[in-house]
Amino acid sequence: AASDVYKRQDVATIASVNADAVIAVYPFTPQPRIVRAVISVADMPVFCGVGGGFTSGARSVAQAMEAEHCGAYGVVLNAPVSADILRDIKSHIDIPVVATIVSATQDTEARIAAGVDILNVSAASETPQLVAALRARHPEIPIIATGGPKDETIRKTIAAGANAITYTPPDNGVLLAEIMHAHRERYR
Repeated sequence: AASDVYKRQDVATIASVNADAVIAVYPFTPQPRIVRAVISVADMPVFCGVGGGFTSGARSVAQAMEAEHCGAYGVVLNAPVSADILRDIKSHIDIPVVATIVSATQDTEARIAAGVDILNVSAASETPQLVAALRARHPEIPIIATGGPKDETIRKTIAAGANAITYTPPDNGVLLAEIMHAHRERYR
């Protein structure tokens, strides 16, 4: 069975979930203060995004080194990262390096040859099919994959060969609204 890995940056959520791990990736430039904040509240291993798309090169290497120094369990790189940058990061850190795969057209072989330890599949509705194809070509490499919003898609992704599933929990506003609704109903 695959493990649950929460994909969330909100520190209150991270401090309160019972996930097996946290994958802290976000659409902003990676920053050490974000890495430190997430790691400081997590009671589980944290995989930190260190760029690979808009942020790359020496900055991604520095971010990976900082994440390792802060206690990250691994670093995650965005899909556009080159094999050369992956190789450079691998030569500077000892923690696992995770490469994001979004399409069957990406050169996963080059990423694996560069030393990637784990593949992170994020291909929207095509995720189960891509996981199955990667698992067939690379039976030994660990695969983390997005599970989607429904139990059915999570089960399909696990059946396709994912070792772990990322899941984005409901927004804090949604959770708080449910709690407040229950409180209001109690006092009617």
